[in-house]
Amino acid sequence: MTKISDLHQEWMRDPEYQAAYDVLNKEFTLAAALIDARARAGLTQEELAQRMETTQSVIAQMEGGRVMPTTRTLEKIAKATGSRLKISFKPKPVQCACRIRGKVSGQIS
Repeated sequence: MTKISDLHQEWMRDPEYQAAYDVLNKEFTLAAALIDARARAGLTQEELAQRMETTQSVIAQMEGGRVMPTTRTLEKIAKATGSRLKISFKPKPVQCACRIRGKVSGQIS
């Protein structure tokens, strides 16, 4: 039986798959951060929505990754959850075809 992790590694060699994965990974990371901030504050989706003067369904859509919040919305979430919003830029890993002990390495972090 093939492991999903093995398939994923094989598929990541395909640039189209990798690009789609990267986009979804960013969305899931943001959604998880939103859920985490709300949970740390001990709020339900409804309570967070009331503090932000929006609806529970909007919160659910953001947490489900179906809606990408604006920076202004992220600031409202931070205020409503007693958090501090931090947005940063990180350089992408350098792609190369380096030989390390006879093997080709695809990424340098």
